[in-house]
Formats: sequence, structure tokens, C-alpha cells
Amino acid sequence: MDIYDLIKRKRGGGELSGGEWGIVVKGYMSGLVDDGQMGALLMAVYFQGMTDDETAALTDVLVDSGETLTWPDGPYVDKHSTGGVGDTVTLVTVPAVAAAGAKVPKLSGRGLGHTGGTVDKLESIPGFRTDLTVDEFRGAVEEVGCAVAAAVDVAPADHELYALRDVTATVDILPLIVASILSKKLATGAHGLVFDVKYGAGSFSGASEDARELAVGLVEGAKRAERRAAAVLTSMEQPLGRAVGNALEVAEAVECLGGGGSEGLREVASVVGGVMLKVAGLAGDADEGREIIEEKLDDGSAFEKFLAMVGRQGGSADLPAVLPKAAGTHEVPTGTGGYVQKVDAYAVGRSAVLLGAGRRQKDEEIDATVGIEVLKKAGDVVEELEPVFRVHYNLEGRLEQALEVLDGAVEVGPDEPELAEKVLEIVE
Repeated sequence: MDIYDLIKRKRGGGELSGGEWGIVVKGYMSGLVDDGQMGALLMAVYFQGMTDDETAALTDVLVDSGETLTWPDGPYVDKHSTGGVGDTVTLVTVPAVAAAGAKVPKLSGRGLGHTGGTVDKLESIPGFRTDLTVDEFRGAVEEVGCAVAAAVDVAPADHELYALRDVTATVDILPLIVASILSKKLATGAHGLVFDVKYGAGSFSGASEDARELAVGLVEGAKRAERRAAAVLTSMEQPLGRAVGNALEVAEAVECLGGGGSEGLREVASVVGGVMLKVAGLAGDADEGREIIEEKLDDGSAFEKFLAMVGRQGGSADLPAVLPKAAGTHEVPTGTGGYVQKVDAYAVGRSAVLLGAGRRQKDEEIDATVGIEVLKKAGDVVEELEPVFRVHYNLEGRLEQALEVLDGAVEVGPDEPELAEKVLEIVE
């Protein structure tokens, strides 16, 4: 089959069959289809879109490109977040849902752009291993009830396609986003899937309408693959928690797992966890599920499960004391008093990257110790010259870069602001 003809057909608005998508992807993985040809096809998709059947077919091809996991009968449920700032929901929900009786096999990624990655966060715990083999991953899930891993070889074709999309300005195409996310989640083999889809300044979706479209696509795609599924639309207008940075976020997650922590983090984690229990068949509805999660946070069982997971994956259980710390801190004051109107999640996330909490280049080493504490959030009262951020840093040069981006990240006004809901909608 001539790839030229397929590119031309797609460029003209035509549809490719499942078999044709299979030939294209396999050809690309083997080198018979080169970067220029695949990039041209992706750009044709960018302008012409894909039908639901095409999206489903491409998802199946990506799933079949690597190993797929299967699990015995029972409540196996997984979650996915589209990326946020100060978002440690996974670290809270995974052990809390497991404490409630579900099995949670969780494959996670590293930081992307201004958003943090669960794998990077967990690796700030001394000794914690995310590079599990398939057998180690299975064993941890069955023994503890949950595991978070990075190195299980699923959907390798998606990894290659994403790298090409990243350099050809074709990342933000809804059908390709759906196929990419779903391929990894379906390959993991969980019977139920829940998607935490972010919207707002610190998200990749931006407007709530775009986030909802993505949520619907993910849920419909999962159901088409005969998985139970739901999505939760959550706000990322400001950082979710008060900690941004790997070790700092683990410390906040530990606090939340013990019944405390940021109100925003607890609320979203409880809602997402509650939906996971509903999808797993362990709660009659999302509200009942949320009550169960909150109970597991308050009675200490979620924290116990987290410590069991950490220990099973080689990490130190002496948390949070064992977490590494930066050499210095710097407080950023506000210039005026009043009510905090806005905290720009993107600016905070970007500042954390400049400090070293994220990668500016593909192979850059992460600094687990650095980050930002958000001392004041939207709706809080702040006095003139009172600190609104506490920056944890190791290098003066990086601190200066981060402070430049943080300048103007907080807006203060005389009137109490109307706060947006943290959870906008549940899509089922």
C-alpha cells in the first residue's frame, strides 16, 4: 500500500480504515514510513480530523504495538490525569481506593511542560522504584492492592508517535489525544477507568468546553472498548494544593493521607476516588464513594496503604522526615493587602520548572528538593508585604529566573472574589 495515497486521501478529508491505520503505524515503527511521511499524515489529521471509527482503530493499533496486561475478575480500576500544577491526586486516591477494597494498577508518566509527573514525585522518596518489570508490577498490585510504575512496556508506538507530534506542532488534536491516553490505559488492563480532566490556566485543555469534549471522547472510547468509565472535570485555574515541586508535593500528599492537607487537594482527591469506587462497583454512586474515601483518609488506613506501597517498591517508610530538602528558601511578599483574586497556575508551574523541578530539555535531571509553597490562594486575605510564596531553591541563578516568572502571578483586590467550583462536572 502506498503511503502517498493514504496521505492524499486524508488531506482531502477521507477516512482511513482500521487496517490502513495498522499498516501506517507498523510501517512507521519498522522504518518503512519515514518521519516526513508520518508528519504529513499527522498534519492532514490536524486539519481534517478523524471519525470515531478511525480514533478507535488507531487506539487498537497503539494498544497492540506492545505488551498488554490482564487481571483476574474483581474490582481493578485505574485513573488518569491530563496534567496539573500542585496536583498530587494520584498519590492520595490510589492508596485510598485500594484501602477501600479495589485493586489499582497505575502506570504514570513524568512531568510534561509546566505540569508535574507522578513518577518524578514518587522518586523523590529515597529508594522508591518506578522501573518495575511486568512481573514486579503484577506482584505489587496483587500483594499490596496498588502500585505505581513507569517502565512497563505498553503502547510503544504511542511513545514514538507522541515524540513526532511534539516536534511537528500536532500534539493538540483531540482524536490523537484520545487515542494516546486510551491506548496506555487500555493496555494496562484495568476493568474500570476514571479520567481527571483539567481545565483552566494551568491545564493543557484551557477552556472547560474543550476539557468536556476531551472527557466525553475518553469515556466513550473506553466504553467502546468494553471498560466501565467516567471522567471528572476539575479546575486548574490555580494550583490544586499548596505545594508545587516533587518532594514538597509528596509531603503534602502524606499530610492529606493522614486526614489533613490542603482543602482543594482533599476535595478533588475524594471526588475522583469516589468516582473510582463507583466505577469499580464498590459504591452505589459518586457521593457514597466520596464518603468512603474521606473515611479512609481520616481513619489512617489510606496512609497505611500508601506506606505499604512505598515499602513494596523499595522506598523508605519514614515519611515525611526522609524527604530531601533544598538548601535555601526565599519568601515572595505581596505589594498590597486585600483578598487574593487569582493565583496563576501556569506561572507557578513554569517557575517550578525553572527552579529544576521539571525538565527544560528532554534528558535534564530533575531536582526533587526544589519547588514553591503557595502560602495564599484565591479567596484568602493577605496583609501588605505578607508572603504569598515560599520558594525552595538550590541555585541563585535559577531562583532569579523563577522570581521573574512569579512576578505578577498573584492578583490582590479589595473585594472578596467569587471562587470557581473545584469540581465542575462528572461525565459518565
